[in-house]
Amino acid sequence: MPQVDIAIPEAVLYDTRMSLEDTLAFARRAVAAEYYRQRGVSIGYCAQIARMPKEDFIKYLGERKISIFHYAGEDEFLRELENA
Repeated sequence: MPQVDIAIPEAVLYDTRMSLEDTLAFARRAVAAEYYRQRGVSIGYCAQIARMPKEDFIKYLGERKISIFHYAGEDEFLRELENA
């Protein structure tokens, strides 16, 4: 799997009181959530990026008010609701 490297100033770690491990986890989850929010990547792949089980990633999205449901418009949503 390809690796992406980002530089984070040590002052940020100091200011946020985050360990390097916590910072890496934060960055992985943030990237994965943004990939998902922009609808470019599936929940499964995003969960892999975040290094989380799918269920935990779905909960993570919910905590950030990112819906796992994507509808083209109200009509599509209402059709899905009728079929539920």
